[in-house]
Amino acid sequence: MLYFLSLSNYSAIEIFALGLALFIAICLAMSFHEWAHARTALACGDDTAKMSGRLTLNPFAHISGLGFVFFLLIGFGWAKPVPINPAKFRSYKKNGTWVLLSGVLTNFILAFIFSGLLFFFGGMLLTEYLANSSLICFFLYYTLSFCFTINLVLAIFNLLPIPPLDGFNLISLWTKYNNKFIAFMTKYGFLILILLIIPFFNGVSILQLFYDFVFPLFESYFFFFWGLFV
Repeated sequence: MLYFLSLSNYSAIEIFALGLALFIAICLAMSFHEWAHARTALACGDDTAKMSGRLTLNPFAHISGLGFVFFLLIGFGWAKPVPINPAKFRSYKKNGTWVLLSGVLTNFILAFIFSGLLFFFGGMLLTEYLANSSLICFFLYYTLSFCFTINLVLAIFNLLPIPPLDGFNLISLWTKYNNKFIAFMTKYGFLILILLIIPFFNGVSILQLFYDFVFPLFESYFFFFWGLFV
């Protein structure tokens, strides 16, 4: 995410504050996403994630080293998958659907909440930083901004119908095991994902172009909602 900013415009302490804000945002988004999977699975009768120590908001129980690095470098990544045993579900498809959607819904809710905090406090924090060079306001502003952005990134990214993402698993859950789309994506999904993140267009990837279109839509809708209370 930091590569979207021109770091040459900031001092060393400000770059450190940006890095810390990004670290907090990634940890929060990933931890809540995976905790939601584990908590929903438990509610549906499967205690596998709980017994594996994943029913926690401790980020170090969920973070994948490679996925975290990808988040830092290209703006999206992944955590360690939560172990699930569908055989313990009371209703295989219905419970499986809720478990798969729980992480995405949690990230959408968090993005919505942080958009509200950004709407009400972002301008004040940024103004205070610009007027008085307040490092605390600078840090808080970018923490809110990164938390909004990364939760929205994680929610949308996980809806892609590419294995092993939640979107693919949801389609797989509701289709026949020999479905041609599932077979194709299982075989070529990783290659497709690579093609989506390679910067083909003047240093910009297809996925980034997609985010550049989708993000302003969500931000405008969220901010419109919060503006109703002003």
